Amino acid sequence: QVQLVESGGGLVQPGGSLRLSCAASGSIFSINAMGWYRQAPGKQRERVAIITSGGSTNYADSVKGRFTISRDNAKNTVYLQMNSLKPEDTAVYYCNVDLTTVQAMGRITPYWGQGTQVTVSS
Repeated sequence: QVQLVESGGGLVQPGGSLRLSCAASGSIFSINAMGWYRQAPGKQRERVAIITSGGSTNYADSVKGRFTISRDNAKNTVYLQMNSLKPEDTAVYYCNVDLTTVQAMGRITPYWGQGTQVTVSS
C-alpha cells in the first residue's frame, strides 16, 4: 500500500508564490522519477515538471524560469516552488511518482496524489 499526500495549494494573487509538497509513504522499495501535473477546467492534464532519481529536471515551456521542482529522497518528498504566478496557472495540481514497492520490486508503477487546487486571482 502506497499513499501520496499533497499540500500547499491555495489562493494567491498574480505575481505571488506558492510551494507544493507531495510525500510518499508505505511499502516503498525505491522511487524513480517524480513529477507534477496540472489540469485546468475544460483542459487536458498536462505535465508541469519532472525530476529523475539522478536529479535531472524538465519543465513545460509555460513554467520555465518561474517554477522549480526538487526532491528530498530521505523524506520521499517532491516539491514544486511556484513563483511569479499567473492566472493561467490556475488548475488542480497532481503529483506523480514512479516507484517500486516491496511486494513487487521488479515492476515500476505510477502513483498519483489526490490533487491540490491552485487559484491565481486578484
